[in-house]
Amino acid sequence: MNKKILVVDDSESIREILKSLLLEESYDVVVAEDGLKALEKLNDNSFDLILTDLHMPNLDGIGFITEARKLESYKRTPILFLTTETQQDAKDKAKEAGATGWIIKPFVPSKIKTIVSRMIH
Repeated sequence: MNKKILVVDDSESIREILKSLLLEESYDVVVAEDGLKALEKLNDNSFDLILTDLHMPNLDGIGFITEARKLESYKRTPILFLTTETQQDAKDKAKEAGATGWIIKPFVPSKIKTIVSRMIH
């Protein structure tokens, strides 16, 4: 069975790029456009990895990670934070919320594939 990944980003183009990259690697991919929609998806699915943006409407990435980590089935799931932020403060907040790591945008497609593979294999 394929590994399942949730991609959360308010940018449709980023969601589509990530979905396409991950489908090339034979992952099952589900997308959500904000943290609230993503929380709904967590209830209906079982994900092996989550990629989430920081700045989103309704519920940002920090809020989403915080809420996801409260769910028993997502306490240990790798969550990678996608951000344009390079300040240590943003990284610290993400880590405090429960992020496993982060990827700075713009990202290199081959690096995304490598990082995801390392996280869930």
